[in-house]
Amino acid sequence: IDIYSLHVDCKVTSRFAHTVITSRIVNRANESQEATFEVELPKTAFITNFSMSIDGKVYPGIIKEKAAAQKEYDTAVSHGQSAGLVKIRDRKLEVFHVSVSIAAASKASFELSYEELLRRQLGKYELLLKVRPQQLVKHFQIDVHIFEPQGIRLLETDSTFMTNELTEALTKVQNETKAHILFKPTVDQQKVNPELDETLLNGDFIVRYDVKREATAGDIQIVNGYFVHYFAPSEMPVFPKNIIFVIDRSGSMAGRKIEQTRDALLKILQDLRPEDHFSFITFSNKVAEWKSSLLPATEENVASAAAFVQTLSARGGTDIRGALLRAVRALDTAQSLPERSVSMVILLTDGQPTSGETNVEVIQDNIQKAINGKYALFCLGFGFDVSYKFLEKMALSNGGIARRIYEKADAALQLQGFYQEVATPILMKIEMQYPENAIEGLTKNNFTLLFEGSEIVVSGKISNDLDLLPVEIKAQSHTSDLTLKEAANVKEKEQVFQDKKYIFGNFIERLWAYLTIQQLLEKAISAPEEDQKALEAQALELSLQYSFVTPLTSMVVTKPSDQQQGELANKPTEAG
Repeated sequence: IDIYSLHVDCKVTSRFAHTVITSRIVNRANESQEATFEVELPKTAFITNFSMSIDGKVYPGIIKEKAAAQKEYDTAVSHGQSAGLVKIRDRKLEVFHVSVSIAAASKASFELSYEELLRRQLGKYELLLKVRPQQLVKHFQIDVHIFEPQGIRLLETDSTFMTNELTEALTKVQNETKAHILFKPTVDQQKVNPELDETLLNGDFIVRYDVKREATAGDIQIVNGYFVHYFAPSEMPVFPKNIIFVIDRSGSMAGRKIEQTRDALLKILQDLRPEDHFSFITFSNKVAEWKSSLLPATEENVASAAAFVQTLSARGGTDIRGALLRAVRALDTAQSLPERSVSMVILLTDGQPTSGETNVEVIQDNIQKAINGKYALFCLGFGFDVSYKFLEKMALSNGGIARRIYEKADAALQLQGFYQEVATPILMKIEMQYPENAIEGLTKNNFTLLFEGSEIVVSGKISNDLDLLPVEIKAQSHTSDLTLKEAANVKEKEQVFQDKKYIFGNFIERLWAYLTIQQLLEKAISAPEEDQKALEAQALELSLQYSFVTPLTSMVVTKPSDQQQGELANKPTEAG
């Protein structure tokens, strides 16, 4: 099977990325062969379309409600055919994989589309494209167009496989608001060496960028009656943090995991700011506090903490509830913390609760009552023995987020990377206010914390003939209470995108749907059961309307009738 053409086309318009991957193949053998199409895509993306064309006949993918699609294909599975075309590959990626039989001398093409909103992290947006053709490809290209009306402030490409020869195949063209990146290596440039038919193209191709920001109240963009509002203030003073690290040292953490945890904590200690206060609680079946209160991050205290971290060893059970309640109590009773400061608990565990209270629902309930909205709880699950669902629900119910730390060589870097994201809170209690009677379907508009280098995104539908869209942002900074106001001229804003030919027209509406679905699914995780159903029903309706493969829908991949029945592409989730 010869892949003679592989194109990756990506259009990013105002952070919303639409990627189409097209692979054309020919079977040069004199008998039929199995052809495989495999694409690695970001977990944060939703697949929107897939089709195959074999000898000129098109076989489209059809997006249906997951439950209905499963039922339809139960029969196929019972006949021994594989189910599930999408699997989680690693920390950032999932993989879409489909195989089909191609007759001798026949041609086929595959086309997969997906969409995602690029999230700003540590001051940059990242577009990650995975390149792994596993053979030399005559016509290979990656074509990325970016349009950012605010202006492009910084643009860089990065790759894990670049050589000097391959760099010659890369061109970047950039003006004030647009960038075009083209990577088009010839077959000779793709070779590991001239004698061998082995390809260099194996790994990540990454585009990172950031936009210019002038208006203090953020930037509003409007297309076809839908708006998106981006807010990322710069040069804000950083809040002092009061942070308690709750570290699992039960038996299962022994060896590599506790070593990587020690490495990460030593680096994190160096990153604490002098005005921060901190402490450690470690737990197995017993809960132990490093010190009886939070200490300021002076050089001396940090050195003493580092010495303590070096001694961490692992044995015993897992009393998650006891450890978290102790952390909350320490924050509740802490003396002399800075007046305006942000308090947080970071839990790192690799297992299920086995000591003390072991019923996860009771633990969730106890912790939520104890925290009572005062502090943010971040839960890091190390490896695959944790109940990620439990950690995710607990974090989302308490103003934080959950992350899985993958048991890889870079686990210490993953832990540090997470800490860096939450290390610099610049605003708290942020309210994004819009005229109530003029906006429908507003996405989440109240946020507990905003960290430096990230961005708040709010979207909605402007319901009546507004000429001006006024916005008001209220928030607390370290030094004062802020009120920021802005009014966007609807007609002027609509004009910005009118004359851009290569942009998919309803992109803000699709961005709105993408964001709404993600937030409904997230809300459902920590909602009571009766609300959960309603939230999921709403998310399902939007997933079908905008044809997104989400955890509630499936894409039925149809195949030629002489081959096995269609297969299902489902969206995997971290919680499994």
